[in-house]
Amino acid sequence: MTGTTSEELLAAQACLRLLHTARAALSDSASVSPVAAATLLAGPIAEADEALRRAGLAGNEAVLIDRIYDLAPPPPSRAAGGDTRHQRVPMTRSCAREGSQS
Repeated sequence: MTGTTSEELLAAQACLRLLHTARAALSDSASVSPVAAATLLAGPIAEADEALRRAGLAGNEAVLIDRIYDLAPPPPSRAAGGDTRHQRVPMTRSCAREGSQS
């Protein structure tokens, strides 16, 4: 990670926790009512909002996305040889990130 402060790292981690909680809460709408999903998400939303504010990232999506990418493990090295068909594809920056800079 380059240039990432501990506050930025904490904010990125809080946003990832929110994302995972949202996926879990919203993945089966037959089991989880909208009211229950809102209740489950209230804590992670508040945590992410506070962490973003402390890190100075509230409203700065481009920097936040950079910090989240800093959390990703580095792609496996292809120089090691062997079968690369089952290796994970490295994460790339999305169009959404590029669009947030305009």
